[in-house]
Amino acid sequence: MAIPWAGQLRPRVYCPRLLLAQATDQQSQPRGARKMPGRASKLIHNMDLRTMTQSLVTLAEDNIAFFSSQGPGETARRLSGVFEGVREQALGLEPALGRLLSVAHLFDLDPETPANGYRSLVHTARCCLAHLLHKSRYVASNRRSIFFRTGHNLAELEAYLAALTQLRALVYYAQRLLVTNQPGGLFFEGDEGLTADFLREYVTLHKGCFYGRCLGFQFTPAIRPFLQTISIGLVSFGEHYKRNETGLSVAASSLFTSGRFAIDPELRGAEFERITQNLDVHFWKAFWNITEIEVLSSLANMASATVRVSRLLSLPPEAFEMPLTADPTLTVTISPPLAHTGPGPVLIRLISYDLREGQDSEELSSLVKSNGQRSLELWPRPQQAPRSRSLVVHFHGGGFVAQTSRSHEPYLKSWAQELGAPIISIDYSLAPEAPFPRALEECFFAYCWAVKHCALLGSTGERICLAGDSAGGNLCFTVALRAAAYGVRVPDGIMAAYPATMLQPAASPSRLLSLMDPLLPLSVLSKCVSAYTGAKTEDHSNSDQKALGMMGLVRRDTAMLLRDFRLGASSWLNSFLELSGRKSQKMSEPTAEPMRRSVSEAALAQPQGPLGTDSLKNLTLRDLSLRGNSETPDTPEMSLSAETLGPSTPSNVDFLLPPEDAGEEAEAKNELSPMDRGLGVSATFPQGFHPRRSSQGPTQMPLYSSPIVKNPFMSPLLAPDSMLKSLPPVHIVACALDPMLDDSVMFARRLRNLDRPVTLQVVEDLPHGFLTLASLCRETRQAAELCVERIRLVLTPPAAPAPAPPPV
Repeated sequence: MAIPWAGQLRPRVYCPRLLLAQATDQQSQPRGARKMPGRASKLIHNMDLRTMTQSLVTLAEDNIAFFSSQGPGETARRLSGVFEGVREQALGLEPALGRLLSVAHLFDLDPETPANGYRSLVHTARCCLAHLLHKSRYVASNRRSIFFRTGHNLAELEAYLAALTQLRALVYYAQRLLVTNQPGGLFFEGDEGLTADFLREYVTLHKGCFYGRCLGFQFTPAIRPFLQTISIGLVSFGEHYKRNETGLSVAASSLFTSGRFAIDPELRGAEFERITQNLDVHFWKAFWNITEIEVLSSLANMASATVRVSRLLSLPPEAFEMPLTADPTLTVTISPPLAHTGPGPVLIRLISYDLREGQDSEELSSLVKSNGQRSLELWPRPQQAPRSRSLVVHFHGGGFVAQTSRSHEPYLKSWAQELGAPIISIDYSLAPEAPFPRALEECFFAYCWAVKHCALLGSTGERICLAGDSAGGNLCFTVALRAAAYGVRVPDGIMAAYPATMLQPAASPSRLLSLMDPLLPLSVLSKCVSAYTGAKTEDHSNSDQKALGMMGLVRRDTAMLLRDFRLGASSWLNSFLELSGRKSQKMSEPTAEPMRRSVSEAALAQPQGPLGTDSLKNLTLRDLSLRGNSETPDTPEMSLSAETLGPSTPSNVDFLLPPEDAGEEAEAKNELSPMDRGLGVSATFPQGFHPRRSSQGPTQMPLYSSPIVKNPFMSPLLAPDSMLKSLPPVHIVACALDPMLDDSVMFARRLRNLDRPVTLQVVEDLPHGFLTLASLCRETRQAAELCVERIRLVLTPPAAPAPAPPPV
């Protein structure tokens, strides 16, 4: 959905002068850095950490003195108590953040790219401090006014205090990672006992405070209304899912039952936490596939760029021959996908801004899927456009479990217009019905078919770029690795947006952000990995749905959607009129409370003590290495079937912990206090500090001891050096606040150490998945344009060397 913005500015990326923070009083505003919109966000660039903390403490003490003098009222007591909590947490957090900042540079890719999970965690904490500072100033300036909304401000202060408390716990966990990790390593390295204690503590932290009033506070303000809408829709959708209502039509009913979640942020946060911890992958599959509804996808396409070709093709499952790169006279057979479900067609979507030669051929038309979307505009033109020299092969994201090319079609149309090249997007089979390696087999088969038949797609195939986001970024790397293993043509380059290079949930500084990320909660990540690796999942589908098929479900749900709109609107109007009548009766009754209360103050109270008797099972740890060693064969394994890799056995929780051989102690460890260097989780938190615990019980997250999780075609970060050397130039666009940031940093570092061409661009203040939000605001639009620039670099042929000057 392209929106014409006036003045195209470059997205904010990390540069040497644009650091997240410095723990000194000499920090100044970075030259050339654009200030973030929003009053609280501006404070991050205008104040250093120590000054911000001191200002917040001063304001908190002033407000404490004022509200303590207002008598024994309950609300005044709570306001005084919340400012006491703000003072305590700010004073305890500031030195811990300073220690992280002092060593954060050791984990950057290079001085020109100062980005890693430690910096992101500090930046997020500073955002929370800035919001509290702005709110404290507002309270100090308006507390005597008759228009001062006491209940609202109290609820907001309590919510941000809870968030600050949990952020302080995350900072202490980050210090624990500093103790156990190797110098420059971002993934948790420790013994099994320490790992078990660490994860048992982490997964029981309270998360609901990040999904209520504080939802998306760390992102750019333009994103927050969208996140609020998504969260309201999610919890409403979850209620229907609990009642075993199936089908995409529940989206309509959700619109009319979401009112109480919209007006009560605390209730919404608690329900959001319950859903993320307890509902299975089938729920997330259904929720993420809402964008596949015909009505919604049509609306999105109406606002996107207009292209002349958008055709869904079905590639027959027939083997074909491909020439070897080393010796084109020899060929290798490319077999159709076979894993799990046997041979079957592979669906691809061809998108082209211009109608090019070959795209209206009879041979290509014979591949058009009969019941798929067909768009081929043939208005009169003097002649067809010639074949493009370039071709883009795209793999969509969706956690390997949801979405198709239709969900990503709006920005792909813009790409086709801006790049002037045809694009094919692969509709690979999704987990849990089709786990690894089915998606990889289909994507590799489609890539090889496109290389062989590029003339039908409107391209000469001189330059080919693989592009993908999230799970699609993972498939870009693994398809290129498999092409090199087969000896066929490797793409000319890869553009991966916020890719997942480690598919086993891993403890790293950026992964700690999953505690508060509304789009990538830790338990959801784990469930997606569980489905992709082939674990048994509970199947909520019934025989009627299976008999209808996908298109039958869409037709049925569209009819139910219109019915629910009509019935829901009528019910909503009647409820509103009835509620208005009740309110008019209550308005005449006097109230004894002198100050207004929040909508749901009871939801603000959280247990401070440890959990009850519920406990998690013991954890297991697999030693993995980030570097190729003698145990890894030079020739990658060609067979990827689940049968040869062995079965998966679920346990409870698992993080990828790739320890290396013992080495010298890092300078970062020496700078930590004796308390930080202590053993065990008991030394993680200082005495007297107790983070808030979840009231939803222990999080259920699957663990897999199967070798599948260590397969380099599933987790490319674990590939040996001999495989990574075969990759073409790689361009990664990551998000500073993405739980997957460390995946990108570590993968780029591995390629850099192997002298492979790689670039890493990190955009600020945007969430994971910004490509599907490209038309939402200026920041997402600029970040999407950065991805287009990276693809253009791949598609642009390298300049020919200048001829040598003639001899004199």
